[in-house]
Amino acid sequence: MSGDSAGAAMGRPDAEPASGQQVRAEPASSVAEQAAGREEAVTGTATGGATPQSPEELSRAGWELPWAESPFSRASPQERAELEVAFATAMRRTGSLMQLMGQAAADRIGINNTDLNCLNILSFSGHMTAGELARATGLTTASITGVIDRLEEAGFVRRERDPHDRRRVVVRLSLDKAVKEVASVFVPMLRDWREMAARYSDDELRLIVDFYGRVEQVFRKHLIRLRDE
Repeated sequence: MSGDSAGAAMGRPDAEPASGQQVRAEPASSVAEQAAGREEAVTGTATGGATPQSPEELSRAGWELPWAESPFSRASPQERAELEVAFATAMRRTGSLMQLMGQAAADRIGINNTDLNCLNILSFSGHMTAGELARATGLTTASITGVIDRLEEAGFVRRERDPHDRRRVVVRLSLDKAVKEVASVFVPMLRDWREMAARYSDDELRLIVDFYGRVEQVFRKHLIRLRDE
């Protein structure tokens, strides 16, 4: 599967339609009418529409309704709807499993999940100020101070004065300790990820990396939304 054809199949915005494939552009009024119909089906505001009787039914109705039609789709409307529900379900399950994995790993390492998440964020650069770490995690200054205190006491980080600005304190990852006690917990899973990645072509992996980059952008957007509300 090539990168462009895979991107078209996934609905990637910058992918080109397959050769000979006609892209049908619907009028804005038609799209608006479809969106309104979906909203009425969820809320039960349409005349004669059935309103879900419980939060569970409302939630299920919201997930099962067709999403906005993609111009890149080659499937029938019903097939596309089923694919999109399966996609949303897979994303939710992956998110849940990631949280469970983080908690299980934190338990094995002997720290709490919040501290492990901060340690993970710190590992991308190797060093951050307390303020930078607080902004990256959304924790308050008091909370992030407690996190750093616990991680420093456990030997995972150390505080250092910035050599270029002695007023600035930098939190630096203790690499040897992190590799020995944190990375080792995740090595078996990383091996499985590598084995899984070997099944895909270079173009397919580029598409997957691009997809996860877009997922990251969505998460960042909604983190900001939730923190600012």
